[in-house]
Amino acid sequence: MTDCGCEKARKDLEEYLRNEICATEHSEIRAHLENCQSCKDEALVATTLTEVIARACKESAPEELRAQVFARLREVQASAH
Repeated sequence: MTDCGCEKARKDLEEYLRNEICATEHSEIRAHLENCQSCKDEALVATTLTEVIARACKESAPEELRAQVFARLREVQASAH
């Protein structure tokens, strides 16, 4: 297993985290992350951000807010006609 270096690891980090690269490149980036704290930290930030966004996308707006948004949309639609 070889270390691909910071430039390659950072360039392909998103694909690596989503398992969208070939096994050889995956192994090289994994080897790099094991030995480079800076790139490892960047991978942690990317992973954490992805998880937070995924959780936020699953949440629903409070019913009162939803009602206000739909009421405002109806007002805008009515005034456009």
